Amino acid sequence: MPASSAENALKRTDKSRRRDAKAGPLGMFFKEFLKHPVMVGSIIPSSGKLIEKMLSRVDWANTKVFVEYGPGVGTFCKPILDRMAPDATLIAIDTNADFVTYLRRRIVDSRFHAVEGSAADVRTILADLGFGHADYILSGLPFSTLPPGVGNVIAGETAAALRPGGAFLVYQFSPKVRDFIAPHFKRIDHGMEVVNIPPAQLYWGWKD
Repeated sequence: MPASSAENALKRTDKSRRRDAKAGPLGMFFKEFLKHPVMVGSIIPSSGKLIEKMLSRVDWANTKVFVEYGPGVGTFCKPILDRMAPDATLIAIDTNADFVTYLRRRIVDSRFHAVEGSAADVRTILADLGFGHADYILSGLPFSTLPPGVGNVIAGETAAALRPGGAFLVYQFSPKVRDFIAPHFKRIDHGMEVVNIPPAQLYWGWKD
């Protein structure tokens, strides 16, 4: 019996995602930037200098659950996994199904979970995986270009999902992101990393 047009479309989508998963990270990142420039935000992944500085304030000895929003091709994932304890967990949340498929194929580590979903649902995602909170949450999401109201919801849900003493780590190309996180975090540290394309604003919002 001939396959329906819907079945053929699904097969083509599956084949496309398998090809993407086998592609190199730069090729995959560039392809997704061309498809979703507003959501991806940058034409190339973050620099090593940015990664080092962004993660430098994490208390790794007391980190059991680390969450990343918008992991893309996993530029931060390996550095995070390299620093985490053997019994810790990294949860990477992305709305882009192609990125999630890519990460699941590329990163083979029992501590790693790639989840297709919204950062606004972080507490539900944590609960589904058996966790009550996160120690740190990292985000490279382009807050200023998200649909109206979404950035505020994500910031609020992030604050609720963090344990006391935890932090929201944010890297952005616009300082406007501070307007989203300031209502939810009394203490916010700020830095910059110029060795990145484009130069990035760095924020650490600490939960009391």
